[in-house]
Amino acid sequence: MSVVLRPARSTDAGKLGSMITEAAGSRPWKPRLHSGAEDIAHAGAMIENGWVTVAEASRTGALLGFLAREGAYIHALFITPQAQRNGVGRRLIAAAQAACDRLDLWTFEANTGARRFYERAGFAVIARGDGEANDEGLPDIHYRWQAPPALRPGTTPPKEARA
Repeated sequence: MSVVLRPARSTDAGKLGSMITEAAGSRPWKPRLHSGAEDIAHAGAMIENGWVTVAEASRTGALLGFLAREGAYIHALFITPQAQRNGVGRRLIAAAQAACDRLDLWTFEANTGARRFYERAGFAVIARGDGEANDEGLPDIHYRWQAPPALRPGTTPPKEARA
């Protein structure tokens, strides 16, 4: 699957909001707290803040997923069901990792697929919550990815890595 990453445009809000709505509806363990219109408004606000990178199919321009990042904090990562397990999420995470030397995010404990994905991408558990701090009231997990020292800005690569 050939994918292009680009900054989101305001006209993407409807499709991105629909991705959020569809993902929430496909998880029976997750309470539905927001309407489709609220999901679109939320996507629009993240786009307006300049946080969103979208992945689109290079041939058709179809939106395949998006990542919303504010500095080192990942607010959201959603991939359409058709694009899952095709490297789209990995491309979005890799772009975020290239832009930051550390990334943080929270995901629900029940979201085992997301947990496996983040752990394969090098994220480690740094804290667990009992659900008291999120709107859904569900146990959650704080993940962090840290760039290897040789890749961090202002550090000297190990001697064997220098040419």
